Amino acid sequence: MDYPYVQHHGAVQGVTGSCHQLWLSPQHSLLIDCGLFQGAEVSGQGAGANNLPIEFSLDTVQALVATHVHIDHIGRLPWLMAAGFRQPVYCTHASARLLPLVLEDAFMVGVQRDAELARRYVALVAPLLRGHAYREWVTLIDTAQLVCRLRFQRAGHILGSAWVELDVHYPLQQRRRRVVFSGDLGAPHAPLLAPPHIGWQADVVVLESTYGDRLHEDRRQRRQRLQAVLEHALADGGTVIIPAFSIGRTQELLYELEDIIWRASATGDSSWQQLPVILDSPLASQFTRVYRELDEYWDAEALKRLRDGRRPLDFANLLTVDSHAQHQSMVNRLAHTRQPAVVIAASGMCAGGRVMNYLKAMLGDPRHDVVFVGYQAEGTPGRQIQKFGPRGGWVELDGERVDIRAGIHVLGGYSAHADQKGLVRFVTGMRHWPQQVRLVHGDPSAKQALAEALQAEALRRGRGLEVVIP
Repeated sequence: MDYPYVQHHGAVQGVTGSCHQLWLSPQHSLLIDCGLFQGAEVSGQGAGANNLPIEFSLDTVQALVATHVHIDHIGRLPWLMAAGFRQPVYCTHASARLLPLVLEDAFMVGVQRDAELARRYVALVAPLLRGHAYREWVTLIDTAQLVCRLRFQRAGHILGSAWVELDVHYPLQQRRRRVVFSGDLGAPHAPLLAPPHIGWQADVVVLESTYGDRLHEDRRQRRQRLQAVLEHALADGGTVIIPAFSIGRTQELLYELEDIIWRASATGDSSWQQLPVILDSPLASQFTRVYRELDEYWDAEALKRLRDGRRPLDFANLLTVDSHAQHQSMVNRLAHTRQPAVVIAASGMCAGGRVMNYLKAMLGDPRHDVVFVGYQAEGTPGRQIQKFGPRGGWVELDGERVDIRAGIHVLGGYSAHADQKGLVRFVTGMRHWPQQVRLVHGDPSAKQALAEALQAEALRRGRGLEVVIP
């Protein structure tokens, strides 16, 4: 067996459950991410004390490298711990700050709804976290036979997200290899965060392909479309429901909504100043506070707005809903009055969380709108609403059939993921191209389309490139 090589334990048949094992030698390996499966991709019969979704040996694993804190990349850590894992968890400084919040919530939702037990679990994980700066080389293994270093680079996906360079050196063989794991790459003009950094060189790239078969609309177009939906709400007294992931999409949406309201109010239209933006997700509220505190990671545009006295993530129209009683009161109020409002609530794929109550109360009323701004995995209610809503269909929510009469909108430009153009550029923008690209984290059609696009670009430039779909 030639080392290093990559073994995939997730995100091979679809877009969730990212988990990849980089074998450095027969005795040394690393895990890059260890995420939960979601939607139709859920593994086996579910997880429990006697059915842990860790189906591989941890004997050689020296560390876990976390590209970012979304649960489809880090959510299986409780089961890793249950299987005996006590090795370091390497991530960026910002991810180390966010990870305890994510893990406590994931434990409560996916393992056991016991706050004290969740806190004890997070207390076990905390000493393992090793936060590092972007572009800082960190030595993981240093022996006469093997030296392995890693470096995090900006991925522009969510706060703290990174793609990972692993420099593997075999001194006795005088051989060196560079392996890159993309994690999730962000779109180039996403709000708040700087775009993904393009690397210098690689021998192997493990590349996500979520949107490998499509191109996003540009930022100006998506903002105009979002504003049009808000104008419909103002005119009809309806609610705009945005199922959003607690970290990343929620903060980008708040940033864009503040700008839409600020610009519209500047024209003298006072109705915009009365439009409440309701953040109904305690976890998203916590993440938003951390985003505000970590503004050193914001991009130049966002920092200028701060200097100009604006509050992109804490503006006057923003209301937060914390308790369950407040949540129920808000659902009833918006469903039975004609007060226009915007509601941002998890979960992003409508697979649970507070957004479910808004959907059950409002999907059947045409004065309301649902706006999807993130990927909806196969088998999730979000995918069903997206697919059947425009046809006047129905969806099953918590065992209840709900007719879809609300307006259904998909704003792909708000996706946290790079589109096909961005993914191709991540590889072809390198000074020294990889010999091999391995496509993961995508539906089969997306991976195939991206493979063809990469090979076409290689052919156009007269370069050799092996593209593998594991």
